[in-house]
Amino acid sequence: MNVDDMVRDALREQAAEQPPVAGGFADRVLAVRRRRRSRRIVAAAVTAVVVAVGLAVPLLDSGKEDVRPSGGIVTPKKVESHPDQSPPRERISVGGTTLAGYFVPRTVRKSADTAVLERTYFLLNPKTGTYARTADWSWVAVAPGGKTAAVLERDLPTARIGLLDLTSGRVERWIEVDHRVGGVTFSRDGRKLVATTYNQNPDRLVKIEGDPDWNQPRTFSRTGYFVLDVASGDGAWTEIKLTGDDKNPVGRPMLNSRQDFALTDDGKYVWEGRFTAPGYVFYDLSGKKVAVPAGYRYLTWSVDAGRSPDGRLVAGPFAGRKWKTSSFVFDARTGAPTEVRGQQLLAWVGDKQLIAWDIGKGDRNEFHNRLVLVTLGSDKEVPLSGFREGDDDAGRWEPLFAQP
Repeated sequence: MNVDDMVRDALREQAAEQPPVAGGFADRVLAVRRRRRSRRIVAAAVTAVVVAVGLAVPLLDSGKEDVRPSGGIVTPKKVESHPDQSPPRERISVGGTTLAGYFVPRTVRKSADTAVLERTYFLLNPKTGTYARTADWSWVAVAPGGKTAAVLERDLPTARIGLLDLTSGRVERWIEVDHRVGGVTFSRDGRKLVATTYNQNPDRLVKIEGDPDWNQPRTFSRTGYFVLDVASGDGAWTEIKLTGDDKNPVGRPMLNSRQDFALTDDGKYVWEGRFTAPGYVFYDLSGKKVAVPAGYRYLTWSVDAGRSPDGRLVAGPFAGRKWKTSSFVFDARTGAPTEVRGQQLLAWVGDKQLIAWDIGKGDRNEFHNRLVLVTLGSDKEVPLSGFREGDDDAGRWEPLFAQP
């Protein structure tokens, strides 16, 4: 029985004891650069000493290690790929890491000078193995195992969090909160949720005099976070206030209007990304700022893959040295770098492989990219999806991954 099964059983037991909830429904700002999603409005300012080091890294092979430092890619036995599909229609999964869904962002005008960045989600049904469109949710976070998702309704911020069964498409339980939520994310083990609270929609956009494009507001509406137990819904809210260090010389916040919190892998600390060095801030569960925990010094918040499951490696930013498109991977303890294929590292597959965006051989369009499997110590890639079209990131599909 995995985490999803245990959570689902607990939710059903508790839901049976709860009165029914009244019905009615109403992207990481996908900030404009699109940006690529929370990206990438600008990368976090993280300084790392890059040393030319050759690493002989064991390759993942369904639990067995192959210590060859280079050569052909070692592919996990369980691979579901669809290089002819973009966006994908059928399940993409490698070694248990699954594309649990994707979303397409668009800017929706609300008035002459305001708009909202809205996401349309396509979520994987674990039973049918296909992706289906849903228009109900403004935000979706998929739990490890890929069977349950935490969802927020359309009008953000919202006073409740839904726990969605991805097979049935039904919300099995609502978690009511007394501070409005604009974003949620699961802990590594799926047992807890971090819910970031805001007093305004973190995806709102505005017109600034003299600029024809939509921009993030110059005010910051985030108020704090909840750390919630998924099965019971219990948890405390912690207020986080901006300090002088969080603002530029004219007093404007140096953060995205959406700047969500997340838990460290051990669940002991909450952290957030920053544009200023070192690129992040860590808090204990009471909201007190703490020193960077061991293994997190080389974290780059704008890189989705983050730390490897064993915590020994950290996915880093674009490198483009050994190959035209490549990314750094750092030793979490020493910061020693190596390069791996791929423009942008999205999710780990075991401890030596990753899913990434990358362009095709000889392609000069940086936005004409597809999902690929890359391996440390190899120059080969395995295509997983078809290529995304368009000459920028606006309106194109963005992936959501679930770990085993």
